[in-house]
Amino acid sequence: MNPSEHRTGPRAAFEHRDFRLFQVARLLSIVATEVQSIAVAWQVYERTHRPLDLGYVGLSQFLPAILLVIVAGHTADRFDRRRILLLCHAALVGCAGLLFWQSRQPSIPVQAIFVVLVLIGTCRAFSGPASQSIMPQMVPAHHFQNAVAWGSSIFMVATILGPALGGAIYAIGKGAHLAYAFAAVMYASAFLLIFGLRVRTGRMEKSSTSLDTVLAGFRYVWRQKIILGSISLDLFAVLLGGAVALLPIYADRVLHVGAWGLGLLRSAPALGAALTGAALAYRPLKRRSGVVMMWCVAIFGVSTIVFGLSRNVALSIVALFVVGASDMVSVVIRSTLVQVKTPPEMRGRVSAVNLLFIGASNEFGEFESGLTAHWFGAVPAVLIGGIGTLLVVALWAWLFPALRKVETLEASEPAAPAVPSLHAPDL
Repeated sequence: MNPSEHRTGPRAAFEHRDFRLFQVARLLSIVATEVQSIAVAWQVYERTHRPLDLGYVGLSQFLPAILLVIVAGHTADRFDRRRILLLCHAALVGCAGLLFWQSRQPSIPVQAIFVVLVLIGTCRAFSGPASQSIMPQMVPAHHFQNAVAWGSSIFMVATILGPALGGAIYAIGKGAHLAYAFAAVMYASAFLLIFGLRVRTGRMEKSSTSLDTVLAGFRYVWRQKIILGSISLDLFAVLLGGAVALLPIYADRVLHVGAWGLGLLRSAPALGAALTGAALAYRPLKRRSGVVMMWCVAIFGVSTIVFGLSRNVALSIVALFVVGASDMVSVVIRSTLVQVKTPPEMRGRVSAVNLLFIGASNEFGEFESGLTAHWFGAVPAVLIGGIGTLLVVALWAWLFPALRKVETLEASEPAAPAVPSLHAPDL
């Protein structure tokens, strides 16, 4: 093969039509999710003023991921992933409509919001594995790290725009209803773009359905220590160090910046991550990727501590910017490792396990932060989490030497073979 065919320019992934369409759809969908999240968090906090209820916001969306992880991953490998994404986005339009309706009914208890969040969590439980596992079919292997970097950067651009838009729309509408209507339009636009994709994955898993094939993703992750180490490091670091769930309290009681300031605080880590993702697309990691990942997670913990101690808005925004920048390096490394070291027919199930870990670190992390803040207060909760992140990095460096020794993220390397099974040897 001509070596020039493997040369990867900084925008190589955008040479592929489906990748371009898919990333615009992701941008719109994530902006919708962020706008909706800001509206939900502020609406719940305005109604109850209880930190624990902010934790329930995350828990309501995480529970479906736990309960459906096996089914969702198996579905992504057994059915066309594009059709799964279409169904999920159609359902998300309906969920945004339900939130809009309940926001116009002030007599409805706050528990009604949590019910809709469970439905949203169900949609995300199925769309996540399908979305992650469909992207390798859109670009050739030697463009995949570039695709991950740009995809992660676009994700963060959306999480910059989304919170800022959410705060502004909430303030303009003097309530959550306008934000929910905006989210419904964005989800519908994403649906149309996904409908235009040419990629058809079809049925990737050819074996008959059995408990063994359904659980294959967990077994594969357990035996591939590099994958297990990378996703579990993210799980415990972000689970402990996540301060995002408590930002409404910081915006109201600590920094006194209101809903508009909440949007800026939520956007700061996304801005840091987006710029870092773009930098990694132009200057991809060449060596010592495992060590770089661990150092960046440690920086994530230190920045969380700085944010927890800060009483200055500018310093808080800078600290959150560094939180996002350091986390992005971990995201690119982990996402690349999970996809390139997994066989195509198992990517849905392995992605489901990966997303379960990510969901645990994000949504369940929000519940953990809300519960800790309920017990000790918001500031001690953030400080405890940052210190816990540093301890996790030190422990993982000892437990997973193979992860620490990872050098390159070359996507041209063949994925590890599927783990043999006594009951399904053709896996």
